[in-house]
Amino acid sequence: MYFTDRGIEELEKRRGEEEISVALLADKLRAFVDANPDFETAIERFATYLARDDEDDFED
Repeated sequence: MYFTDRGIEELEKRRGEEEISVALLADKLRAFVDANPDFETAIERFATYLARDDEDDFED
């Protein structure tokens, strides 16, 4: 198990039944980057991954 799996498991446990809009998710990601600028690259990659989830190639 990766260390990040704990956070993912907590998210699923606490919020797994909720439905949110992509706009709300984008706002939360922006707020996170504002508070944690060191994670900007990781969040950018994650957002790109989610945006292109239906494509075969995730390269820029």
